[in-house]
Amino acid sequence: MKSTLKLTTTAILVAASLSACNGDNTTKNESNPISVVDQALTAQDAEKFLIQTEKELVKLNLEGSRAAWINANFITEDTSSLAAEADQKSTEAGVRFAMQAAKFDKVNVSDDQRRKLNILKQSLVMPAPQNSEKSAELAQIGAELNSIYGKGKYTTEAGKTLSLGEMTATMATSRNYDELLEMWQGWRTISPDMKPLYIRQAELANEGAQGLGYADLGTMWRSNYDMPADEFAKELDRLWGQVKPLYDDLHCYVRSELGKTYGEDKVPQDQPIPAHLLGNMWAQSWGNIYDLVAPEDADPGYNLTEQLAKNDYDEIKMVKGAESFFTSLGFDALPETFWQRSLFTKPEDRDVACHASAWDLDSKDDIRIKMCIQKTGEDFSVIHHELGHNFYQRAYKNQPVYYQNSANDGFHEAIGDTIALSVTPKYLKEIGLIDTIPDESKDIGLLMKMALDKIAFIPFGLMVDQWRWKVYSGEITAENYNSAWWELREKYQGVTAPVERSVDAFDPGAKYHVPAGVPYSRYFLAHIQQFEFHRALCEISGNTDPIHRCSIYNNKDAGDALNTVLEMGSSQPWQEAYKVLTGSGQMDATAIIDYFEPLHTWLKDKNQGKQCGF
Repeated sequence: MKSTLKLTTTAILVAASLSACNGDNTTKNESNPISVVDQALTAQDAEKFLIQTEKELVKLNLEGSRAAWINANFITEDTSSLAAEADQKSTEAGVRFAMQAAKFDKVNVSDDQRRKLNILKQSLVMPAPQNSEKSAELAQIGAELNSIYGKGKYTTEAGKTLSLGEMTATMATSRNYDELLEMWQGWRTISPDMKPLYIRQAELANEGAQGLGYADLGTMWRSNYDMPADEFAKELDRLWGQVKPLYDDLHCYVRSELGKTYGEDKVPQDQPIPAHLLGNMWAQSWGNIYDLVAPEDADPGYNLTEQLAKNDYDEIKMVKGAESFFTSLGFDALPETFWQRSLFTKPEDRDVACHASAWDLDSKDDIRIKMCIQKTGEDFSVIHHELGHNFYQRAYKNQPVYYQNSANDGFHEAIGDTIALSVTPKYLKEIGLIDTIPDESKDIGLLMKMALDKIAFIPFGLMVDQWRWKVYSGEITAENYNSAWWELREKYQGVTAPVERSVDAFDPGAKYHVPAGVPYSRYFLAHIQQFEFHRALCEISGNTDPIHRCSIYNNKDAGDALNTVLEMGSSQPWQEAYKVLTGSGQMDATAIIDYFEPLHTWLKDKNQGKQCGF
């Protein structure tokens, strides 16, 4: 999962076209009819500006997207330089267009023109200052940070050099406390070098945001949700409050079971959980420790990873399988160029950015994924997620370039996961991956496994941007980057660093989205929205099963409703798109509570007499 509006560091490029445009840092763009100098502007001037700008966006988005794709798939000094150059052109022109759009703030324009102008103003993720040297510096920093992350490796005490993929595999499977600790610490040796770069990036991006009239970059990010920035922050807190009781009970139970495995001396029952014991390099999802916390007699009788192998699913067949889910809903098959141009497996002869991502290179039909696929049940779901981006990108391709984006960035992340929620035993049996559907007595185990991935993630999805917003506002200073990171992780997740961390450790940099400059609130929103969308689509499909047993596979009514939302792109406020599916313009996390109700009841029973909380 991922997406960003930044051209050269994006994984999805869903809105890169909004910042990809040519030009230098002058006060007037000869190819554009509007000068940034003050003048008496009219709605006709706005229309002329928007038409000309759209032409440039379409043309130069393709150039920048190709530079980004090549850099992600062939990480070298040369491709990083090309990506940095494209990013500089993108950000300089994006800032210039944003400044030009701001000139129309007090002009009486149509609603459609106003929305397009606002999108131009808010489209940049890392806005550059209006200075060519600083703009070039910001672009170079972005490329360097991505390169450090993409090339990151660790040499073990035994002398073996490991990639991030190899280390995460060990984190997922090892139950050796010391080995897990070495992997956890080893990956974090890559990030201290990022800190001075990140400090400077924050300074430059803040300067760029302030040039556009925002207090800081965090305020600018929060202003991109069809509501005031402060209201958006309060909305996230409200949603978290709805989910927190379920998370607290899950945390209490998992901590107790980990204490049985590793000893309560290593997992104190009244303290946050050590971060390296949760099966994931970032302790953001806990599904890999399911075997340690699984309810008794809850084994559904199948292992999806094993079933994929048994049925000869290679990487391509896994992608074909995910594609078939979307086509069963009535969507057209992926274009042949998708299969020719995507990256499905990790090359042995070069460095690539393996982080799973979906790409739209030409804002039409050149859609791709880039993913070093592992033949696991987890990656089978990830593929559904990434194709959700691709089908969304193609659905809104006929919108003006300004609206070729999701209703809000959480929608893009949620769509694929909404489909993945339909990957139920009923569906797996229908496509021949399992022979029988487990009875409802096995649901607790399935819900537990789902909760370890979905519910465990939600506070992490919230705190990453909580940290960055405080960094950008100045509330968190450079000397407190790391301590503040862990304070927030303990506050929201109840997770702690397993060993004392240095002031300059810069552990946030060990998480892809921080050096890549990808806003993270979208993932929090996606985890709320996907359950709402799933509940709504199940109702549309006429489902009579419990919501956690529902699959919309092969239901054209659900597909039609989904496609209506996807085709809207960002042409309307997200609240309007929300109404199409849910009937309401406000997000509501009760769908999560409904989905996990049987598990929550079970957890409360198991936690009786335990000291919960952290």
